[in-house]
Amino acid sequence: MADRSNPIEVLIVEDDRRVAEIHRRFTEKVEDFHVAGMAHTGEEAREWLQIFRPDLVLLDIYLPDIKGIDLIWFIREHARKTDIIMITAAGETDLVQEAMRGGVVDYMVKPIVFERFRTSLEQYRAGRERLAKMESMDQDQIDALRNRSGTIRGPKGEPPPVPKGIDPITLEKVIQTLRDDRRGKTAEETGRAIGASRSTARRYLEYLVSMGEASADVSYGAIGRPERRYGMRKG
Repeated sequence: MADRSNPIEVLIVEDDRRVAEIHRRFTEKVEDFHVAGMAHTGEEAREWLQIFRPDLVLLDIYLPDIKGIDLIWFIREHARKTDIIMITAAGETDLVQEAMRGGVVDYMVKPIVFERFRTSLEQYRAGRERLAKMESMDQDQIDALRNRSGTIRGPKGEPPPVPKGIDPITLEKVIQTLRDDRRGKTAEETGRAIGASRSTARRYLEYLVSMGEASADVSYGAIGRPERRYGMRKG
């Protein structure tokens, strides 16, 4: 458990003030996170970064005066201990690749559902806590860090604990449900299969997506409403 008297300080960089406020509310719902400020332009973000060094920046790519990608390199030069999570509508491969080169710990594509957002922050928090307890890492732990965006195995190489709100037994049921249906399932269908609500099923499905174990595609139902359909990744 992180020290509640010393929460993870977050700077939100988002040009759309309505979206920025949604991200602020999302962040404040996650335990041990505090939004220290919000910037709506690259210039405002630079000013904030000169005032203090946040632990984490939630960064959009498209800002009115600068690309968020360029701000990544500003942060790397002037606030090297600050981590970055991209939250953007941009999913172009070249932008994703450059963001990864800049060392972002996660990359979320809008529109963001809260379950996915919470999982990202909880994994980030768990990774920070485990790193703080380690003086050195072996190869397996380094590989886990690289492949799981901050998820680190324990001292004996055992898998890390799942975040709060994720029950291992229920998670296994969700995994088995997806494996049994190659066409994929929506959150509603998954909920019916495991005997849980749609929102609960979505939380587990988004967790699997964030861990790289499952994928999600948008499909359209009978009345034309877009919905996310989930499936386990091969291998």
